[in-house]
Amino acid sequence: MTNRAAMSLVKPNRPRFTDVEGLAAMVGHGESFGVGGHHFARLPIALLRAIARSGVKDLHYICWAGGLPLELLLEAHAVAEIDLCFSSLDIFGLPPKFRAAAESGAIPVRDWTALAMIQALRAAQQNLPSMPFQLPLGSGMLARVPGASARPDPIAGTENGFVPPLRLDTFVVHAQRADESGNVQIIGPRALDFAMAGAARKVLVTVEEIVPGGTLRQDGRQSVLTRNQVSAIALAPAGAYPASCLPFYVTDYQRLSEAFADRQTPLADNLRPPSEGVPKPLQTAAKVRADTVLAMPALARAEEKASVDEIIAARIAAELTNESFASAGAVSPLANVAYRLAKATHAPDMIIATTSCGHLDIAPSPMILSLIESLDCETAVAHAGGDDTYSTYYQAGAVTHEIVGAAQVDRRGRVNTIALRKPSGGLIRLPGQGGMADVANMHRDYLLYIPRHSIQSLVNEVEIVSSARGLLTAAEREPMGYRTGRALVFTDLCVFRLDETSRELIVIETMPGVTQQQIRDATGFAVSFDACCREVSLPSDSTLAILRNRIDPLGLRRLEFVSAKERGALIAEILEADRAMVGRCITAQTALVES
Repeated sequence: MTNRAAMSLVKPNRPRFTDVEGLAAMVGHGESFGVGGHHFARLPIALLRAIARSGVKDLHYICWAGGLPLELLLEAHAVAEIDLCFSSLDIFGLPPKFRAAAESGAIPVRDWTALAMIQALRAAQQNLPSMPFQLPLGSGMLARVPGASARPDPIAGTENGFVPPLRLDTFVVHAQRADESGNVQIIGPRALDFAMAGAARKVLVTVEEIVPGGTLRQDGRQSVLTRNQVSAIALAPAGAYPASCLPFYVTDYQRLSEAFADRQTPLADNLRPPSEGVPKPLQTAAKVRADTVLAMPALARAEEKASVDEIIAARIAAELTNESFASAGAVSPLANVAYRLAKATHAPDMIIATTSCGHLDIAPSPMILSLIESLDCETAVAHAGGDDTYSTYYQAGAVTHEIVGAAQVDRRGRVNTIALRKPSGGLIRLPGQGGMADVANMHRDYLLYIPRHSIQSLVNEVEIVSSARGLLTAAEREPMGYRTGRALVFTDLCVFRLDETSRELIVIETMPGVTQQQIRDATGFAVSFDACCREVSLPSDSTLAILRNRIDPLGLRRLEFVSAKERGALIAEILEADRAMVGRCITAQTALVES
């Protein structure tokens, strides 16, 4: 990028209107390339498929997330380098092409902290030589971020991180609408779209609709990428399918499941929309209102003994109070369930933020897979971008809890979510730390969970420290402006606390029926037990009823507790139940409208 680093990021006042193939033709070989949207929402699938067909090569993929967009480009052999924070296919697990590329070393992969990437994009956006950021203390992530360094602040003298600009040649994004002047409307969370657009020379946008000039001024909650920030626009109805684009359609999880399971047909072909467009039920589901769902009678199931996933969800929920501000990260069904359970029972005034604070202060709607996004989008008090989330909430220390899953934790509470070493010496690539290295210190409470306690998941020392509670005591945290809370690790056998004196994990609670010897045998380091160690209480019948029948009727929390071999069957079961549940909601919505 050195030959392009000085090139202007200023774009013409009016973008060009073209078709999807015209946008794809504007992407050149060897460019630094970013993708907008988030998770399975507003992904520019139609444009990415066209870019894959175009034959472009040697792209330098730069994005917070890899996921489905990166899989499409890797399938087309279009990527030469990868810079990201996290890569997952959500409930479908790790992306196979990304894993293969990373594990073989065929393509360089550089892992960033989320804050470092945000600040690097902002440096490019603001035409600055560098930007400061809070150091991910306790982790080894600083050394992994390209060009980042720790230096004394020129005014305060305290040590901070600094990162150079991260410039993009091309940024592609799908949005709901554009007007005839070229202003682009984004409804709901905007991820890092604005920061990436500001850091890019070319911003290429596909939209569901093009509307007359002035129309966007009449809409309520929205974000607008103004026309002088956009290079070119193409009308592409169903352009995000099978991902979602609210309020037009929800994610087609069934189609995604079939596409990921089919190893014979190219992914790009499997993701093509049906000839008649987005299936009608997905369009209708996007219109289901939250008040309709919340007013529906809860399911009624026969009483069963509490399972370990239910016990852990209820135990995590018990950590939350009316004063809690809890953020749910990228792929955390258990965290989402625990937060909603707390808000629906003993902590109605707590704040829940989902999609990494993209949806702020949501209602505790049921975890219906196809409707989670639309219900959160509707009930949220506000929508935000990932960059705003950091500056307004995370860096300010405003969040109390973010409960995060971990692949491996050591005796000092340090986490590895980047890669594991096989006995043979090869690597098993993991999704990455996302923003864990940042929030491990910023949030008041540091809560981790390991669904399956074993000597492989709880080790003496992790090989890669992707995140850690480097600032543990009040004396360490208060000068940085952070509140001091609890540092806990939940497993299916026990609850650990990170002790402030020894800075090592100590067992403070055991799961019902689990012995201390069982915990010792399943842990890769010498286990200490608190003198007041007790057994975790079973959730009450009323709590279980709310958890099972109102908050998590599909049992999404179970996805965190099954093996890879069991996951496919469970997903199939959940998708079948999801279709039935969505059908109930559509029927209820239709009846309400007709009445």
